[in-house]
Amino acid sequence: MGMLCRDCLTLIGLGGLFLALGLTTLIWGKREEKDYFNSLSARPGDTREFMEHWPPRPQPSALKLGGWLAVTIGLVMLTIGGVLWLMR
Repeated sequence: MGMLCRDCLTLIGLGGLFLALGLTTLIWGKREEKDYFNSLSARPGDTREFMEHWPPRPQPSALKLGGWLAVTIGLVMLTIGGVLWLMR
């Protein structure tokens, strides 16, 4: 027996949720990175930290990486849910 319609819709809904969260996290990461580098460039005498990006700030990169992972998982879940919906 195939999957129920409810199961397919659950996969599609969770995929959409992951996709939305991933895109939100990507935007948040890009905004954090932009704000950080803009604040560095506005401070006088801090050009070495601005040019060398030292010490590293992992948060914006981690947010962007997590966003890409969530987008990928969301797209996979949407695809699987859509294929299973069409096969029922």
